[in-house]
Amino acid sequence: MLAELFAVMAPVLTGAGLGFLWVRLGHDFPVAFVTRLVFNIGTPALVLASLAGAEIDAGSFGRTMLATALVLTAMAGMAFLLARLLGKDWRVLLAPTMYPNTGNMGLPVVLYAFGSAGFAFGITVMVTVSLFQFTLGTLLASRGNPLKSLARTPVVYAILIALGLLLTDTDLPRWLANSVDLISGFTVPLMLITLGVSLASIHARNLGSGIGFSLLRIPVAAGVAWGIGTLLALPPMALAILVLQMSMPVAVFNYLFAQKAGREPQYVASLVFCSTLLSLVYLPILLAILM
Repeated sequence: MLAELFAVMAPVLTGAGLGFLWVRLGHDFPVAFVTRLVFNIGTPALVLASLAGAEIDAGSFGRTMLATALVLTAMAGMAFLLARLLGKDWRVLLAPTMYPNTGNMGLPVVLYAFGSAGFAFGITVMVTVSLFQFTLGTLLASRGNPLKSLARTPVVYAILIALGLLLTDTDLPRWLANSVDLISGFTVPLMLITLGVSLASIHARNLGSGIGFSLLRIPVAAGVAWGIGTLLALPPMALAILVLQMSMPVAVFNYLFAQKAGREPQYVASLVFCSTLLSLVYLPILLAILM
C-alpha cells in the first residue's frame, strides 16, 4: 500500500518541486503566459480528451456535477461560520473555503490514483468548481459581469461539446481526437510546475492561523462531500473522487482573486501555503481510505 501511495504522490511532488526549485534558483517563469496557455488551450483540450472518450454515462456525469455544486454551496455557508471562529471578514474566507485546488493538484492525484476511468470524474468535479470560481469569484473580486466572463471562458464550450458527445454517444473524428489528445498532454505537467512556482513566490504569514483554518476546513469538506455524494447515489469511484477533490488544499487562484480585490492577500497566501504543506500529510491517509 505504501508503494502505491508513493507512486501516486511522487509525480505530484516532482512536478511541483521542479517549479519551486526553478524559481528558487533564480530562473524566470512566465506565470501569466503559462496560466493563459493552460486555461485557454490546455484545459479545454484536456476536458475534451478526457470526457469525449470517457466510459461515463450522462446520468453519472450530471449527478457528479450536481453533487459538486451542492458541496460548494454548503461550503459557502460554512465560510460564514469559519469567519466567526477566526474573527475574519466572510468575504476573505469565502473563496478559500469553497474552492480547493482541484486543477493543478487534484487532477494529477486523481489520474495516478484512479487511472483514466476515474480521471473523467476528476475532470467533471474540476470544471464544476471552475465554473463557480470564474463566475462568483470574478463577481466578488471585480464586481464585473460574470456572464461576460463565462462567455469568454473556453473551458465552458469544451464542457458543452463534451456533454453533447456524451449524450449522443458520438466520438470525435480521429484526426481531431488525436490533435486534442496531443495538446492536452502538456496541461497536467504545466499545472504542477506552475503550482510549485506559485508556492515559491508566495510570502506566507500568519502560519498558525493558516494551519488552524486547514484543520477545520479539510474534515468538514470531506464529510460534506461524502454525505451529499451518498445521498445522490454516486457510483463508488465518483464518490471517492468527489471526496478527494473537495479535500484538496486551497487553490492558488484564491490568492490571485484576493490580491485583485484587495482583501487580505497575504492572509489568503498563508491559507494556500499551509493547506498545501498539510496535504503532504493527510492526502496519503485519505488515499489509503479511498483507494
